[in-house]
Amino acid sequence: MNGPFAFYTDRRRVCRIAELHPSKYHGRTCQLKATLQDSEDTSDTNDRNDRGIIMMDTDKARKHFSSDRYAALTGIEIVEAGKGYCTTRLVIDDRHLNAANVVQGGAIFTLADLAFAVASNSHGQLALAINVSISFLCAKSSGILYARATEAAKPNRLGVYDVIVTDEQEIIIARFHGMVYRKKEKLPGYHQ
Repeated sequence: MNGPFAFYTDRRRVCRIAELHPSKYHGRTCQLKATLQDSEDTSDTNDRNDRGIIMMDTDKARKHFSSDRYAALTGIEIVEAGKGYCTTRLVIDDRHLNAANVVQGGAIFTLADLAFAVASNSHGQLALAINVSISFLCAKSSGILYARATEAAKPNRLGVYDVIVTDEQEIIIARFHGMVYRKKEKLPGYHQ
């Protein structure tokens, strides 16, 4: 797979990207889905981390982060979540535009921040941001934006995440880099 998301090696994520961007991956989507179905592991051992804590999936992420009132206010939704990654989506409308008629930087930051929050908390342990930065690379006035967060290293007390924000043509709109501190506290509903 070429392009800005070539680092996605997990078949589920590759398949999901192909579903989200069928024009770019036309003809390969069915092949990827077949590969995924052939190799899917149905055991629940992948749902727990090495400490036996239940990991986050898309449904659990949506439920847990439904209380993120600011993200909900802006219209951001969680598309997919799993161990160490998350994809969020924002359909751009008039409320997201600034005086220059492009998406306001705070809306893009919030989109990336929610993906970062879900990915970093996906191990069932409370993770709070201690440092983030964002670079805005391209302006956008309409369409859909996606933020894809991935773990940059195996999670320990400190976690590092990269988030790429793109439009529906996979043009990179922004790059976000974040670091979290993992507290000892478990997320509600994620105990053994």
